[in-house]
Amino acid sequence: MAPLIVLLTVFSLTSLAAYLGLGKRGDWVTRLRLALAAMFLLTASAHWGSMRPDLVRMVPTAFPNPELLVTITGIAEILGAIGLLVPRLAPYAATGLVLLMLAVFPANVRAAREGLTIGGAPVWGVAARGLLQLFFIACTLAAGFGRQLLARGTARHGAVPGPGPLACG
Repeated sequence: MAPLIVLLTVFSLTSLAAYLGLGKRGDWVTRLRLALAAMFLLTASAHWGSMRPDLVRMVPTAFPNPELLVTITGIAEILGAIGLLVPRLAPYAATGLVLLMLAVFPANVRAAREGLTIGGAPVWGVAARGLLQLFFIACTLAAGFGRQLLARGTARHGAVPGPGPLACG
């Protein structure tokens, strides 16, 4: 739940700041990249904090060396978060993060099926976690490829590319 709260809060606050004219008035893609970077840095921090044993327990038994896998996925989340903040790297970072989310989904399924906890809180059920994962994937794809999709769509219709209907900047 905390990653979702961070994503929505950072996106909302940066959108409000843009609407009020505070700071740089970035478009929705930039705000989404910032929000996702904050979310992935939060989730990465769990890979070395007090929740690490919970994450290690989630790794399906078919995978060797769960400790190493948790470390690698944490590093990948940090690198992906940084990549989202660099416009030229954002599509690559988004692709990598989507692949990472797909790769770790079996751990989420295991945690849900076995009633595991993360930080003392029960994990979401498989269906709810799957929907949340789809939302995170959609946001990550929009952050990585939103500008290209907007430019392609407006070029097709003869319109001048702009920041998009959700942009405040």
